[in-house]
Amino acid sequence: MLCCSALRPPRDWHAALLRLIPIAAFVVGVVAAETLGRSHVRDGVRRPLRFVLGAEIVILAAVACLPDNAPALVVTVPVAFAAALQWSIFPSTLLASGFLKGVGVSALQWIADRDLIARRHVVRFGTVMGAFVVGAMVGGVCTNNFGTSAAAVAAGILLIILAVVIRETRQLERRAAGASVETGAEEPA
Repeated sequence: MLCCSALRPPRDWHAALLRLIPIAAFVVGVVAAETLGRSHVRDGVRRPLRFVLGAEIVILAAVACLPDNAPALVVTVPVAFAAALQWSIFPSTLLASGFLKGVGVSALQWIADRDLIARRHVVRFGTVMGAFVVGAMVGGVCTNNFGTSAAAVAAGILLIILAVVIRETRQLERRAAGASVETGAEEPA
């Protein structure tokens, strides 16, 4: 798209450069997320996963509040930034081609070798791919019907994910605390 805008007559360098802005926003989002992994930042941000999910929710909620006639850059730049945050924190979730390969290889092993572990992988990878397909379909339908307000659906889904992450983290922390108390009680005095 960038090259087409810049090279086809009449040459529109301005339009070509405008297409770089969402790409730059994505790069800034990757840098921001990666910065959270740095030790000096990690000390200040206790739960980076929650922080990033919260930032994504706020960004998508803000996009959902925009009017449908908002300039494209006003919508795509924050969405590109949020996508970069998610990609950086959950890299394996966005590598659909890797999941496709996993499904194909596991399906071959299951069918050709009657490998039951491969069958489980087919189900697992297939479920993830199914979720991608359903998500894309829901996103497309919501965008066609609700315009920029469709971002509220994504923000809502992320809010549910954040709640699950918080609940699961608390359960793991309670189990770990219980295990350390039990371990301490078993040690001789």
